[in-house]
Amino acid sequence: MWAAAPPAASLRAQLKTAEAENDKEATAELSRRILEITPTDSAIWNKLANTQLLLKDFDRCASTLDRWEKAIKPPPPVIEDLRGDLAYQNKDYTEAERHWLAFIAAKSKRDESARTYEKLADLCVVQSRWRENLEYRSRVIALKDTAANRVTRATAFLRLHRWDEAYIDIHKANALDPSDEMVKEWLPQFERLEEFLPRIKALDGQIAKSPEDTALLLDRARAFTLADRPLLALEDCQQAMKLAPGSMRARIQTAEAFLDNTKPEDAAKLQVNRRLARGTNKHVAEQALRQLGAADVLLARNAKDADSLAIRAKVLRELHQPTLSLADARAALAIDDKSAAAHFEAAHDFDELNQPKEAIAHARAAAELDPNDAVKWCFRGVLEAQRANFAEAIEAQTRSLALAETLFALEQREHCERRIGKVAEADVDLRRIHELAPAGNQ
Repeated sequence: MWAAAPPAASLRAQLKTAEAENDKEATAELSRRILEITPTDSAIWNKLANTQLLLKDFDRCASTLDRWEKAIKPPPPVIEDLRGDLAYQNKDYTEAERHWLAFIAAKSKRDESARTYEKLADLCVVQSRWRENLEYRSRVIALKDTAANRVTRATAFLRLHRWDEAYIDIHKANALDPSDEMVKEWLPQFERLEEFLPRIKALDGQIAKSPEDTALLLDRARAFTLADRPLLALEDCQQAMKLAPGSMRARIQTAEAFLDNTKPEDAAKLQVNRRLARGTNKHVAEQALRQLGAADVLLARNAKDADSLAIRAKVLRELHQPTLSLADARAALAIDDKSAAAHFEAAHDFDELNQPKEAIAHARAAAELDPNDAVKWCFRGVLEAQRANFAEAIEAQTRSLALAETLFALEQREHCERRIGKVAEADVDLRRIHELAPAGNQ
């Protein structure tokens, strides 16, 4: 009869199977049982602690590290590295950095130190400590100069606007290994940014001389946005918002940067929704930003400029931001309740926000205050029709058509005429629609 296998050997065989099957729960339990038999096996302690980290079982991991430290004298330096990992998972970044630096100071192997410096650099990114991030990336390269490590340092240079050094690194990375996945991912992004660098560098110089000029900051942010560098854009936008919290251009550009960084919840905090209008280049139109900026300047000089508020409300409405647009329209009306433009914007905003009673009230006011504007009469007619006030809608569209004949107004009137049995009048309008409509639309 064969002798029974020693318990530890049997457990180790089971452990290999659990690892092969990626069964983390079993790996942790088997490692724990092995340590009851062989409590000085650092490899098993290491496996247990790492598995508990992967399982996010942080309390047990902390206990494992404490027991490991007592079981083996002197304690292996890797315990410091793992304590850093645990602190990082608990978002105790100061402790994580302290433990990781202690691990490196214990004269760990070059590859181990390089990996820990990478973790320190990543920690600095989380904390927006860009200079320290660059310093740690440089230490990684001093220990292990690879294409991937050159790429990560190139991105660190980007965050500090050290453009020339960033491009030296990305080209060195490409020379080291053009097939590296990070090189293939990032090289086209650097090439895209390079198209905008002359403009960015010029703005860098201007901003250095006038660091509180929000227009310059927003112009540079715009260049970063077009270059598909939303994190760099966000940094400039947020600085502009600090300097000019009432700037609607800064608010819209900041929200766009948040959306580009897939942070719609942060854009929503600025009252900007996901429907922010973008052009064919997937960015807010340049003209809209310029119009917002111009209105911001006038309002900074005179906060009671009702016309500028109404203009800004119109731009915001066209960007599909009715909440912000309505705020400006109301502010304009508080200054001048006879502003037809402000009433018109408020009507659109209330309609978009599904408040029909308020929308029609403002639409009627806008048309009465500016009776020679065909667009205001036409929109009033649309809202009257939505409320089934077809006679009023026909009258409004008739007023609109008397000022400027459009297919839309004719189609609206024809529809309303049929709804109340005015078939003859509707047929007349329909014939005129056929005369005006392009051949392909008939």
